[in-house]
Amino acid sequence: MCGSPVEKIHFEGRERFVCPACGHVQYINPIPATTLAAVRDGHVLLVLRGIEPHRGEWCLPGGFLEWGELPEEGARREFTEETGLTAERLRFVSAFNSFGANHVILLGFQVEEWNGDVIAGDDAEDARWFPVDDRPKLAFSAHEAVLAAVLGKTEEQ
Repeated sequence: MCGSPVEKIHFEGRERFVCPACGHVQYINPIPATTLAAVRDGHVLLVLRGIEPHRGEWCLPGGFLEWGELPEEGARREFTEETGLTAERLRFVSAFNSFGANHVILLGFQVEEWNGDVIAGDDAEDARWFPVDDRPKLAFSAHEAVLAAVLGKTEEQ
């Protein structure tokens, strides 16, 4: 906060970065994100990632929450941005941990009702329906867990 270099010390039972000059503690917290599974007639809607990480791989639509945005609002926004569809009715599925370059808390939703036409947008290079049982492997294991939860399967199935 004051511009002085921080030091890594044991504080509050953990290793933390603390400024010795002003005492500011830098907390590194998980990042909230959403992902959505839209399933109809045995097909799931996937988007082709146009950005890193995992550019060129398929995943469920979703993304990071904006400051001040409620999870359902962020989920609806991301769904529209990436697929062109409007999510009319959502059901919260569960929260999942996703570890990579960051620790992400992924809030999974099922899109139970939507309208519009599929048009890839934002950071998606493509968006299309795939048969659930004949689809590409998803870029993120947490997306696989969300889809499994929506389909009522365990990850081992």
